[in-house]
Amino acid sequence: MISNQILQNTIEGLKSISRVDFCIMDVDGKEVASTTDMRNSSGAAVDFAVSPADSQEIQGYQFFKIYDEQQLEYVLVAGGSDENVYMAGRMAAFQIQNLLVAYKERFDKDNFIKNLLLDNLLLVDIYGRAKKLHIQTDTPRAVIVIETGGGRDNNVLEPVRAHYSGSSREFVTAVDEENVIVVKELAESDAAKEMDRTARALELFLQKEGIGDVRISYGTVVEDIKEVSRSYKEAKMALDVGKIFFEERNVVAYSELGIGRLIYQLPIPLCKMFIREIFGGKSPDDFDEETLVTIDKFFENSLNVSETSRQLFIHRNTLVYRLDKLQKSTGLDLRVFEDAITFRIALMVVKYMKYMENMDY
Repeated sequence: MISNQILQNTIEGLKSISRVDFCIMDVDGKEVASTTDMRNSSGAAVDFAVSPADSQEIQGYQFFKIYDEQQLEYVLVAGGSDENVYMAGRMAAFQIQNLLVAYKERFDKDNFIKNLLLDNLLLVDIYGRAKKLHIQTDTPRAVIVIETGGGRDNNVLEPVRAHYSGSSREFVTAVDEENVIVVKELAESDAAKEMDRTARALELFLQKEGIGDVRISYGTVVEDIKEVSRSYKEAKMALDVGKIFFEERNVVAYSELGIGRLIYQLPIPLCKMFIREIFGGKSPDDFDEETLVTIDKFFENSLNVSETSRQLFIHRNTLVYRLDKLQKSTGLDLRVFEDAITFRIALMVVKYMKYMENMDY
């Protein structure tokens, strides 16, 4: 339902143009919005509401009926009885009627998109309701999920809606208290680049709005409206996986998750079994800071001993000594590609386990 504040703003705008006072009442004669006190017309509004006329002059005022799908919703009262007031009243009633239609359609679309994202619709209902709401079904789309440190307390939904208010290619909604969702319709042939630009533009916009600690993720592009929920699930996963393995990045795409996506879907008991097999009774947390820095830098330089030692400002033999020492304690030689992969995956699994343990508290 359209808010009283929007109705108030509308008739104030109409008054500034026509210089005519207006009052909107419900069918029981209760004032909803008004530019002046017209409570003395309440009884006349109730009588007019049950009359067969759609417009009528009563006691020096012009009365008009406003319908919502052929059901009487409001009575509009225009202050005056001459021809100019009648014309202004007709225009005002027409404007408010159109507002009701527009907001009802927006509400229906919002419900449709929410149910679409949550997989709450049968296939036949998706296409039927999309057609009724004039939503194209075969347009490329992708879903963006926005999360801020303060959750919905930061009131991100309205700024994002305002950001896209002049575009018909995006739909902004929310299905929970944590995230804001943008369903974006794509036009460019290179949809991946368009999505990346859109996500980064959103991040910049929210920062300019003073909203900090923003994390944005997006799913893959889907060609049919029935697959939008898949893109949403991918974006949600990208948001979670990004927090674990891409902490330094504010924008994460599902297509960039790599092996982190697989690890995220592993059950914790299986992860624990894997770590026991790799490290025995030890944990990577037991490694000293020097060893951890060495490991990270070695992986960062694609197992290149010379470049790693140069960046760590140590002699090549010192690095070899550290790698030998690590091999003795773990049985894995990071200079061997297969062992390096195993070790890398093990570190990621440990990171995932620690994240899930923190989530449980």
